[in-house]
Amino acid sequence: MDTQIKMTTARPQNAIEVTIVSDVMCPWCIIGYRQLEQAMADTGIKASIRWEPFELNPDMPVTGQNTSEHIQQKYGSTPEQSEQSRAQMKTLGESLDFAFNWTPKSHMWNTFITHQLLEFALSEGKQHQLKLALFEAHFTDQRDLSQTDVLVDIAATVGLDTDNAKRIIESGELGAITREKQQYWQARGITGVPSMIFGGKYLVTGAQGVAAYTDILTRTAAEAAAV
Repeated sequence: MDTQIKMTTARPQNAIEVTIVSDVMCPWCIIGYRQLEQAMADTGIKASIRWEPFELNPDMPVTGQNTSEHIQQKYGSTPEQSEQSRAQMKTLGESLDFAFNWTPKSHMWNTFITHQLLEFALSEGKQHQLKLALFEAHFTDQRDLSQTDVLVDIAATVGLDTDNAKRIIESGELGAITREKQQYWQARGITGVPSMIFGGKYLVTGAQGVAAYTDILTRTAAEAAAV
């Protein structure tokens, strides 16, 4: 099987290209995407989504770390502040039809292998579906994304070949291109996620809300139509 990565995928006619630099461990990435999705529905403007890799915690061990402990150590938050922040995100997620089901045992994982699997999915035309499935597996179903069998199972749900998915995970053969893409975005000043690039022109960082995405979609679509 040819595993050469395709940098672009087919997009609907008149769709705006939106590149999202993101990590599966980032709750604001799925929130931002759901806000963008709502803006697309409200405006009727189509977008072709491509996900690019970013690791929030590249030095995290494969065994991961308890989510609450990690947040407290990384950001200096108290347990109460950490819990309040997750409660706010949970409420926001519910308004966007996405369930955050954190528990005291919730973990964060090293996502380098996950990004390699997403590169494979890109070559198969299923990257977007896999990215959303991984968000749901991590935040909603609280699955262990450090486990090969878990990742293979998730890959199967979006129609990826399980033998090839397992080989990609175990061989690490897409590690070099994953690092190359990460370095590409870092060299262009991407230090936080989500970072969305609209039509190759406009960079928007953070989950900006439905209204902001509506504005940027409308502007980008108008400029594309005027060309």
